[in-house]
Amino acid sequence: MNFVITILCGALSGYLAGMIMGSGGSWLRNIILGLVGGVVGSILLGIIGIGAKGLIGGIVVAVFGSCILIWLSRKIFK
Repeated sequence: MNFVITILCGALSGYLAGMIMGSGGSWLRNIILGLVGGVVGSILLGIIGIGAKGLIGGIVVAVFGSCILIWLSRKIFK
């Protein structure tokens, strides 16, 4: 059941980041972006000493990381 919740949170995080950054994409792209964004966000915020607790905190961190990934991909591929 945790796997399903993780996938749903990843999809939600990727979707929210796409909306914030003005980037569209498929549901698969949103899931991947949200899951990888969660890892990136955790690492970046962990470096400066900020951690997330609970489901909402995890989604916020994943959205932050996903926004960073979208920004980086725009800089690299433009």
